[in-house]
Amino acid sequence: MANDLQIRRQKTKARIRGRVAGTPERPRLTIFKSLKRIYVQAIDDTKGVTLATASSLEKDLRTTLSNGANIDAAKAVGAAVAARLIEKGIKSVVFDRNGYLYHGRVKALADSAREAGLQF
Repeated sequence: MANDLQIRRQKTKARIRGRVAGTPERPRLTIFKSLKRIYVQAIDDTKGVTLATASSLEKDLRTTLSNGANIDAAKAVGAAVAARLIEKGIKSVVFDRNGYLYHGRVKALADSAREAGLQF
């Protein structure tokens, strides 16, 4: 059963990546979530460069969060990556949910980034 879910997510991920690409002006904001952490990065696909990252593993977020994999952690990570991108002058991104359903932690991260000033 778990293998079927992984295969489904990989197929969805490949389908999304066929349509979504990041540029220097509008990078791709992609997420990865594990059972213990949540990670997000903004990628310029034309150069293959990561412009900004944030995760619940960072020291400043780890001290304020009780759990690195819940909705509160996703909100904190979304706000952190949005602040870093806005600091670099990037206000618009393309959201890549990486095959995950737009629900729960993924939705919380996206909403938090939008509230912090990113447009997608």
